[in-house]
Amino acid sequence: MAVSLISLFSIILIIFLPYYYYLYQRLRFKLPPGPRPLPIVGNLYGVKPVKFRCFAEWAQVYGPIISVWMGSTLNVVVSSSELAKEVLKEKDQQLADRHRSRTVSKTSEDGQDLVWADYGPHYVKVRKVCTLDLFSPKRIEALRPIREEEVTAMVESLFNDCTNPENLKKGLLLRKYLGAVAFNNITRLAFGKRFMNTKGEIDDQGLELKSLVAFSFELEASLTLAEHIPWLRWMFPLEEDAFAKHRERRDRLTKAIMKEHTVARHKTGDAKQHFVDALLTSKEKYELSEATVIGLLWNMMHAGIDTTSISVEWAMAELIKNPRVQQKAQEELDRVIGSNRVMTESDFYNLPYLQCVAKEALRLHPPTPLMLPHKANSNVKIGGYDIPKGSIVHVNVWAVGRDLTVWKNPTEFRPERFLEEDVDMKGHDFRLLPFGAGRRVCPGTQLGINLVTSMLGHLLHHFLWTPPEGVKPEEIDMSENPGMVTYMRTPLQAIAKPRLPACLQYLSKGIAVDL
Repeated sequence: MAVSLISLFSIILIIFLPYYYYLYQRLRFKLPPGPRPLPIVGNLYGVKPVKFRCFAEWAQVYGPIISVWMGSTLNVVVSSSELAKEVLKEKDQQLADRHRSRTVSKTSEDGQDLVWADYGPHYVKVRKVCTLDLFSPKRIEALRPIREEEVTAMVESLFNDCTNPENLKKGLLLRKYLGAVAFNNITRLAFGKRFMNTKGEIDDQGLELKSLVAFSFELEASLTLAEHIPWLRWMFPLEEDAFAKHRERRDRLTKAIMKEHTVARHKTGDAKQHFVDALLTSKEKYELSEATVIGLLWNMMHAGIDTTSISVEWAMAELIKNPRVQQKAQEELDRVIGSNRVMTESDFYNLPYLQCVAKEALRLHPPTPLMLPHKANSNVKIGGYDIPKGSIVHVNVWAVGRDLTVWKNPTEFRPERFLEEDVDMKGHDFRLLPFGAGRRVCPGTQLGINLVTSMLGHLLHHFLWTPPEGVKPEEIDMSENPGMVTYMRTPLQAIAKPRLPACLQYLSKGIAVDL
């Protein structure tokens, strides 16, 4: 009998202890308002799959800063530009650490990279490498031919496919072409290699690389209830073998590529401009461990493969839904570029409306709508509320970009708003934060802006875009897939009609053409 009572008491204690902790936190701190949590699960029962939309809905009820209990862990979500500024600038130092789930801790080797490192000497050192050596204006400019070559290769592929009679009605699956550009671009910039040919065929190393990227996303997304309720973790242990095998495969591939570059450098005495060469030459200078070098290269793979293609797909969906905007952008391209040559990145300065189109797409559809999670390294106040040490803090960039108090008609796709008022999107203006801000702003911001603008410019200059036959522009599905990065739920299909002489497609191969 006594044993049964003890067991019953233990079960009750386990169930209600997290709730008592929540009540204790409420009494001790002035926490932001939010939906009432339940014992054990907190607010997990009410969180919808597309989290940033769910948090934005709650913000409409409770205000621009809310408490969300994911199990026993306090998450604070801010949804206004003023609070984003407080988090990312004014209180940035106290909130610059990174929350890592168990899976992320494994894949990042406890933050030995840049993206998942806590703020401290290691982060400052690696950030310096990125700023001065990897993403310097000089290196970005030196690698411009690679970006332009890959974008014009996309145009060639589109030219070849859009005249196929089958595609004249059902349209092209745009994601296929955007994904190829993003994959080839980031692998060539990072590793100095093109793993995919112009027909979309991938060699063995490329297949292994794509498999590793996909599997790492699977591992990082394989969160269980135990991630939010620590005392359940004994019931859901991590698959240590899976992580070990993944790390072994990743390191073997990366070291093989690094060795190829080292051998080539010793033969020629020259280091190329690719990121792998920059890291190998900076390794001793900055005392970087091999784990950090490998981690940085894979940070670039994860950040560059998805986000660029996501941004351009959303932008093209908006342009097809808004033919007026598409026409205005094409008129600017025709006026500045004409029909006898292709656009280059040096033309950006003379294409202000095209730049505004890119900005407007990133405002409405930031590729990482919740930003990566920050963590408080000490007790701090945000918006007059207490944020206890260890709390996870999210900036809902998607909600900030649609804030009625900041943007006029925020859901309308209207690039002209950025001609009327210049709004910086590199982390200085907290109304527009597709690349973050503060100590943790994306170091590859300019590279990302250049590639998105270039892809959009080529797509609009070379082709007129309309929905598939029988589909009205307003019928395009603009809902999102759940996830840390936000793809369109229904991949965009569209009909592409050439606007320029077909011979321009051969410029991507460097063939001289008499125009």
